Amino acid sequence: MSQLEHQLKHAVRSNGFRLTPQRQVVLDAVEACHGHCTPDQVHARVRATTPYISRATVYRTLEFLLRLGLVTVAQIKENVTVYELVSQTPHHHLICQRCDCEVVVTHEAVAPFFAHLERSYGFSVRTDHLMLFGVCEVCRRAEAEAAR
Repeated sequence: MSQLEHQLKHAVRSNGFRLTPQRQVVLDAVEACHGHCTPDQVHARVRATTPYISRATVYRTLEFLLRLGLVTVAQIKENVTVYELVSQTPHHHLICQRCDCEVVVTHEAVAPFFAHLERSYGFSVRTDHLMLFGVCEVCRRAEAEAAR
């Protein structure tokens, strides 16, 4: 049994629920994405192995896994919601609003900012999945070239 399966079984059962085959297959699909995936991408992966599972079941299961703290959710564009497995190691993302590229940022890179917020505002940040939106270096260079 993988670490993820053990974590899932423990989280589900300790909250008084059963680990159903549908819950397992949806979590497996999210894991197979190796990063952010939309509910439609999860549904497509699930349907490849378990064709009888509906889109509604996938959505309900993703929300269930979110409530149990096994996946995290973010909105990366207008009306685009993505899910990702909760990592043992906090990490963050820089997302380009022009080309959609993603850069993973270690927690150590943003920890000083979080510490500053706590010192200056008395606010303890408890997120382990921060997404910052902007324009990547490649797109900025292309914009600068186009402006010349």
